[in-house]
Amino acid sequence: MEIKNLKKAARRILKAIKDKEKIILYGDADLDGATSVIILQDSIKSLGGKISAVYFPDREIEGYGITEKGLIFLGKEAPALLVALDCGIGNFKEAKLAKDFGFEVMIIDHHEILDKLPEAKIIVDPKQKDDRYPFKGLSCAGLTFKLSEALLGNKLTESLRKNFLELVALATIADMMPQESENKIFTEEGLSFLGNSWRPGIKAFLEIEPFKKYPDINQKVYKIISILNIRDVKNGLPASFRLLSSYSLEEAKGIIEELLGKTEARKEKIKEIEAEVEKRLKGKDEPIIFEGDADFDLILISSVASTICQRYLKPVFLYKKMIKESHGTVRTPKQINGVSLMKKCSEYLLTYGGHPQAAGFRLKNGNLEKFKECLIKNSQRI
Repeated sequence: MEIKNLKKAARRILKAIKDKEKIILYGDADLDGATSVIILQDSIKSLGGKISAVYFPDREIEGYGITEKGLIFLGKEAPALLVALDCGIGNFKEAKLAKDFGFEVMIIDHHEILDKLPEAKIIVDPKQKDDRYPFKGLSCAGLTFKLSEALLGNKLTESLRKNFLELVALATIADMMPQESENKIFTEEGLSFLGNSWRPGIKAFLEIEPFKKYPDINQKVYKIISILNIRDVKNGLPASFRLLSSYSLEEAKGIIEELLGKTEARKEKIKEIEAEVEKRLKGKDEPIIFEGDADFDLILISSVASTICQRYLKPVFLYKKMIKESHGTVRTPKQINGVSLMKKCSEYLLTYGGHPQAAGFRLKNGNLEKFKECLIKNSQRI
């Protein structure tokens, strides 16, 4: 059984390569999104195709997914085939806007489907209601790997296959996808190749002193992922993408050294946010935890939300308050679907989506209290 539209997506990309159409890769800025972009980029280049532009939204400014700011920036490239990776399934307004700009939109995503589908020419997401593919837990990198298999066919060399699976393994672990079915196979296989990787960005990790002290690859992997998750954007490209797509071992080592220098400051900032949230929770006894601040770091609150959720076993909604809007992150205990909970309060949201236990949202500041009240009301019914 095949994933719905996977072969259709491969055929459309092959046509774009053959006809020398412009191809834009638009990825989410996390590790799953970055590795997905690299896998598809390398696949297209292996077939002699060119990428006109790669874009990752700045979460602090734009939030998640396809954004109006991103489309305006890319507007000069239209008409083009715009492939959204690890995002797009909840971007109804933005997908329509992209079409108005002259882009043909293809969405490769693995997040939860909301009430409807966006206006995209082709959507690949195993969670679509009429998709009969049995395993729904692939990371987007895993999904993109399967697309690369369809794209390359017998041109997928064993060397490239191994290299892609290294990236899939990192993304699957980083995105906390279930270690079962294809994920288990991809992860085990990918990790077995890491020690002999030819990718400079991975080789660099294994050659740098702080990583040599870890006796086995599994311990190394979690340290590698923690470094790749550090935000360091240059020229619009996250460090994870710059590092894993680098062809220079020295450049890769330089990026890692920079990231290692930021780890302590990052840990301290996380502790500060966590302490502030804990202070606010004293004396409160609500079914959800809903806190935000203009000083909260949007990238770091995901880590804080995970810790608070594990500690209190309640749905956690943390947000960064900006001038007109707030962007937030959601973490929920296993028995509670955060996306379904937000769906009941979607009238107050501009965008929302993600996974059942890890999601995000964006709303106007004037709707913060209404959204919170709605969440509390619906949480009491769970």
